[in-house]
Amino acid sequence: MSVDESATDPAAHYDKVTDAWGYLLGDNLHYGYFDRGDESLEEATERLTRRMAELAEPAPDHLVLDVGCGTGQPARCLAEWFGCRVTGISPSQVCIDRARKTSVGSPLESLVHFEIGDAMAMPYADASYDRVWVMESSHLMPDKSRLMGESARLLKPGGRLVLCDVMLKKKMELMEVIRHRDAFLLLHDVFGRARMETLAFYASEAEANGLTVQLSEDITTATRPTFDRWRRNAEANREEILTHLDEADLDKFFASCEVLEGFWDGGVLGYGLLSAGR
Repeated sequence: MSVDESATDPAAHYDKVTDAWGYLLGDNLHYGYFDRGDESLEEATERLTRRMAELAEPAPDHLVLDVGCGTGQPARCLAEWFGCRVTGISPSQVCIDRARKTSVGSPLESLVHFEIGDAMAMPYADASYDRVWVMESSHLMPDKSRLMGESARLLKPGGRLVLCDVMLKKKMELMEVIRHRDAFLLLHDVFGRARMETLAFYASEAEANGLTVQLSEDITTATRPTFDRWRRNAEANREEILTHLDEADLDKFFASCEVLEGFWDGGVLGYGLLSAGR
């Protein structure tokens, strides 16, 4: 995973790494929420999905838009748990193909739909969704103000936006960015070219787009064990992973886990949850 097109283009990046990511990050392809700290990654990633769902409160008659749906596991969970209809969008054809393949023939097939989509310009009518769900995808979107504006535009009266993601703990001065340059380049190489913002930024953008923030919560501590579980997956699934990545890629993944732990512990990066309603 060298710094090439796949590191700068989110679609190309996920097209390249999705097969390996299932072994490294688990089926949910996102961080875990650890209530106790000793949970498995599978338990913790489902807990984060449920935590988001508690904020979203979808109902059986709701239309939900999953922005940056990955391979569709959270969308399928929402459909299964609440009976709502979910449309998932992603710029990655590999992710969309995988999401569709997993859903075809399942009891959820009539409730979930997946299609290629750009969060910066979503082709849906104003006020067409009851819930907009943005789970760990906003960090890869270059224009987060546009994302928040589009998400607010799509909400029906009484609708709700829920968002969670890796975030800056505070705005960084130029010299601090320079000091962490090599670490950020490694993260871009492994996870794609990201530009993080603070939780306060997302809350401000929600308010600027006519939404009322209902919850803004820092869950950095609860997500911290994720990196240990990723390493365990990498060690346990090394043989399968190396059919998709080479040894250098895997070494970079291990190194990135150490970088992220340092950023979590040093107050550089963390994880936030946001809920805002119209």
